[in-house]
Amino acid sequence: MSKPLAGRHIAVLLGGLSPEREVSLVSGAACAAALERLGATVSRVDAGRDLAQVLTALKPGLAFNALHGAWGEDGCVQGVLETLGLPYTHSGVLASALAMDKAKAKAVLAAAGVVVPGGGLHNRFDAARDHVMAPPYVVKPNAQGSSVGVFLVFEGANSPPQELAQDSWTYGEEVMIEPYIPGKELAVAVMGDKAVSVTDIVPSSGFYDYEAKYGEGGSKHVVPASIPPHIFDRALRQAELAHAALGCQGLTRSDFRYDDLKQNFVLLEVNTQPGMTPTSLAPEQAAHVGVSFDELVLWIVEDAYGRGGSGGAQSSGVPL
Repeated sequence: MSKPLAGRHIAVLLGGLSPEREVSLVSGAACAAALERLGATVSRVDAGRDLAQVLTALKPGLAFNALHGAWGEDGCVQGVLETLGLPYTHSGVLASALAMDKAKAKAVLAAAGVVVPGGGLHNRFDAARDHVMAPPYVVKPNAQGSSVGVFLVFEGANSPPQELAQDSWTYGEEVMIEPYIPGKELAVAVMGDKAVSVTDIVPSSGFYDYEAKYGEGGSKHVVPASIPPHIFDRALRQAELAHAALGCQGLTRSDFRYDDLKQNFVLLEVNTQPGMTPTSLAPEQAAHVGVSFDELVLWIVEDAYGRGGSGGAQSSGVPL
């Protein structure tokens, strides 16, 4: 059996500098193993500040970006790769930076017709001093992913999260505060310009936080989501619209909240570097429509080669 990536040298960027480093190491390891099964020569690169020097010495033909969070997902690493003239997976500099900045992304998405929550940015000390909106509400860093640094403030809370004012807070001086929307947590992966499916995420703890996302048994994923057909279709279309509005490429995942009692449906954020761990949502959705993990990794690589002007691998015929 021929291996579609035989003769290709691919650098898998993993680890990195963000609080999501450990998850990236798992994502990167899984993707590197898949690339090797597909025939590629793989260099595993822990992406630090010396990334440009390391890649210049390695001379790969493509960078597979398996980083999550700041530095790897916010346009910084993408800028390094652009400077090197090295094709890379997932979204480019502008889309990556825009999607990571929740406030700016919401403005662009709202202008494009995507329904997003209300709320806005606040200084973290102001947000710790007193409620800036009536509970219930959500406090989250403006430029982090994977639900790190997120707090729910429920009705009856005497004070806001005091962690916001502590010296140990490392998630930036401004926080996004949005109304809390009860109901279902939904996710939609988009490959290229086509939404894959809808997952209903049922966290064991009652909130889809970092541990629920990545801890064993932290959440149950129901795919396809058991929701009304018109909401299912709306989630697919809104995810595709959000992907396009931000200028994303390759694989993304959009996260939604759906309150079936009030029929309130909003997009929370777009992730330009979805997790590729054993519990990750995008690979699960791909598998649901008949695309194996290795086929998904191959599609991501072929998509990047096609955009990078490096001749691309031979078409895999992966169904989309």
